[in-house]
Amino acid sequence: ALMHTRFSTNTFPSWSRAHPNRFIAHNGEINTVMGNANFMKARQGLCQSENFGDDIESIFPVINEDGSDSARFDNALEFIHFGGYDLVHAMMMMIPEPWERHTTMNEDKKAFYEFHACMMEPWDGPASITFSDGQQIGAVLDRNGLRPSRYYVTEDDLVIMASEVGVVPDLDPLTVIEKGRLRPGRMFLVDMKEGRIVPDEEVKERVYSAKPYKKWLAENRVFLKDLPDANSPAVVEKDRVVERQLAFGYTYEDLRMLLGPTASTGVQPIASMGNDTPLAVLSQKPKHLYSYFKQIFAQVTNPALDCIREELVTATETFLGSEGNLLKPGPASCRMIRLDHPLIDNTQLAKLREIKLDGFRATTLDALFPADQGGDGLEEAFDQLCASADKAIADGYNLLIVSDRNIDAKNAAMPTLLAMGGLHHYLVSAGTRTRVSIILETGEAREVHHFSTLIGYGADAINPYMAFDSIHQMIEDDMLDTEFDKAVYNFLKGSIKGVVKTMAKMGISTVASYRGAQIFETIGLSTELVDKYFRGTSSRCEGSDIEQVAEEALIRHRSAFPDRHID
Repeated sequence: ALMHTRFSTNTFPSWSRAHPNRFIAHNGEINTVMGNANFMKARQGLCQSENFGDDIESIFPVINEDGSDSARFDNALEFIHFGGYDLVHAMMMMIPEPWERHTTMNEDKKAFYEFHACMMEPWDGPASITFSDGQQIGAVLDRNGLRPSRYYVTEDDLVIMASEVGVVPDLDPLTVIEKGRLRPGRMFLVDMKEGRIVPDEEVKERVYSAKPYKKWLAENRVFLKDLPDANSPAVVEKDRVVERQLAFGYTYEDLRMLLGPTASTGVQPIASMGNDTPLAVLSQKPKHLYSYFKQIFAQVTNPALDCIREELVTATETFLGSEGNLLKPGPASCRMIRLDHPLIDNTQLAKLREIKLDGFRATTLDALFPADQGGDGLEEAFDQLCASADKAIADGYNLLIVSDRNIDAKNAAMPTLLAMGGLHHYLVSAGTRTRVSIILETGEAREVHHFSTLIGYGADAINPYMAFDSIHQMIEDDMLDTEFDKAVYNFLKGSIKGVVKTMAKMGISTVASYRGAQIFETIGLSTELVDKYFRGTSSRCEGSDIEQVAEEALIRHRSAFPDRHID
């Protein structure tokens, strides 16, 4: 039996949200549920199974968007289980162990987790989830073990598991033959048919040894570092550095306080001052769209992670390529390019742009809009970007490089976050998001908050080329005493560590889970703009619409390309 009780803290209880659900009862929070639900919606279009037959369309959408995080997890689990997966297999896929940095993990088990990382992102957050299909009943903890689960076994074969001891007050302690607690990432399973508790390693071995996952990975998964060198990697255009810095709103403070220290030390700079700048919507200076977004805090008792001391459970691995049929895993399911993290330099981007491997095709889409047309021009250019993405997908491209590198006097750069969030949601609605990876070639992004918001709204990889060009110029001007390649490496290292720290504040461990999770709220953007480009994001107060967002971008653009040039 599964039973669930709770003391309602900051939410109003309702029968429709009561546990247990069809397969699970859950103590905790799925922090990444927005992204998980969006990607499940996008995967629907590719899902086919003999178990569902031709009626599969009748059960879409898989996720009930009005449900709680627990209900949505249950929706996905039910769909995957009835689609052909064993219940334990489905749970291992949705809440995997931290395999990425686990040096002593069984290689076949690690291959199982990596294979399924190509198919689905983890449902992440502090969670103790109990599950049952009537034949088996079990429980699993999140990869950090941030929710307690303790169990007793008595001499008359009674097994009691709960979030704390003492839930059965009249239990005679003399009858208890075993006590224990569930550990992070581990599974506790009672099999009614076998009439025993099945140990974690045994139950998982049954799953990971069922198919040759290690062989499939070796034959299909590709590492970015192993791709052949590009014929024409991007080079620093020295004569355009200042022009682009002005167009993207770079300041001397950015160079001296942000890029310089990060490129020198490989660590995000810290300071003791508070942020006393006005809200972006109230500022008299043009602000980047990122400034309108604040990362939300976790509700109830959701602890942050210590991403330094608990580095083992964090992961930045990223996979690029096309997902297949979630309900029919096979060798082609892991035909992906594996990156160590989603921030890439110019050389790596050039490798992706010129890729010539079966299963991968790359194309570049310009994220520009006419500099003389304002909000209407920006909206029309965005719609054209979406149409170009549709055509590229129909033509078989699965690596979309969205670039603002070709800005000039007549064409301004779209705000990168607007282009990313809008395109992500457009493709989710079209059911084609999981068929492509979106790679941003952006001159705008340079801060940890910029990278975090872009990943949070769906970016698979980011190439902040203007940060690299600016670092090169700083070295030329003797503002930095570091070799260029080392400085770029340090900047990427410090930036991704900053992203992990930002995720950790919300109790999220992996970049794969953070991607598309939209752990942000907006302050000062109009509802109409949020609904089109950042669907599902909470907006605390009205404010700037597409016209104002375009004007802020054009103010920066006009400073780089003035009507009159004065020598």
